[in-house]
Amino acid sequence: MSSTPRIAIDAMGGDVGPAVKIAGAALARKHDSDVRFLLYGDEAEMQPEIDRHANLRGAVEIHHTTEAIASSEKPSQAIRRAKGTSMGMAINAVKNGEADAAMSGGNTGALMAIAKLALRTMPGIDRPALSALLPTLGDHDLVMLDLGANTECDAQNLVQFAVMGAAYSRTVHGIHRPRVKLLNIGTEELKGTDELKEAAAMLRDAEFLKMQFNGFTEGDKLSRGDVDVVVTDGFSGNIALKTAEGTARFVTDLLRNAFKSSLRSKAGFALSRPALKLLKVHLDPNNHNGAVFLGLNGLVVKSHGGASEKGVANAISVAASMVRNDITRRIAEDLDNFQAHTFNGGAE
Repeated sequence: MSSTPRIAIDAMGGDVGPAVKIAGAALARKHDSDVRFLLYGDEAEMQPEIDRHANLRGAVEIHHTTEAIASSEKPSQAIRRAKGTSMGMAINAVKNGEADAAMSGGNTGALMAIAKLALRTMPGIDRPALSALLPTLGDHDLVMLDLGANTECDAQNLVQFAVMGAAYSRTVHGIHRPRVKLLNIGTEELKGTDELKEAAAMLRDAEFLKMQFNGFTEGDKLSRGDVDVVVTDGFSGNIALKTAEGTARFVTDLLRNAFKSSLRSKAGFALSRPALKLLKVHLDPNNHNGAVFLGLNGLVVKSHGGASEKGVANAISVAASMVRNDITRRIAEDLDNFQAHTFNGGAE
């Protein structure tokens, strides 16, 4: 467990240039002065931006490259030329022990492919999963995975995701036994695919795990706050995530248009401004930025490609928290526990 996390940042990846990544790093250090950065990108672009932030002096290493992975590149193409790119160099810094975690806002498919090839999956994990925090009406954000790394998953994959998601929830929220559910088309035991039913049966029998398995949940219940971890395949998870984000934007735009519709509405807006500000904070994706690839022998955090400096700072905070809480070790311990019980037929 490191008290001074070293975060390798792909400064060239994403929809915006290095300036936002560097401003986000400076903002992160205002809240966490111990974090350090390795920046990978064009030094000519990065150095002037670094000079703008006094609190980055002595906290940044620059690693020059003008090569970046494009958002349109296929993972197979990205892998072939990863070595000299800002994304590949950031991930290799984790592999070589130079950094504790890597962060990129670049091409998600390429990031997963390069990270999986360089870091490999942990023992007991067949496939890594992309996990993120979603806002809810409860006391904690919802941990949800997989959000796009694996379009098809079998029962064993889903069980492994549940183990990793529970460890993530315990790490970020301090919940001793997170409530875990599988995303399904209904809550009845007879509904869903064979893979979902089989995974549910395996999780019901695994009472020794540090989680409470509570069966199935539906997509319209994700924000209610009655579950801590929701597990699904990457295809369904990505659709659910994009739908939730789109709904949040729809509600925000609908309210904005409604308050502009008349003088009375504008007066109502003035009275409602404190409540609307709270709503904006709750729905702003920058406040929940930072998805984690779980199941690798090293930490990799995915930032939104168009994240603001606040969003980048939040992703850095997620990475630093994962480093300090040694999430990889926690997952490994839970997997060892699960496998020991499985091979021993549940015997103590």
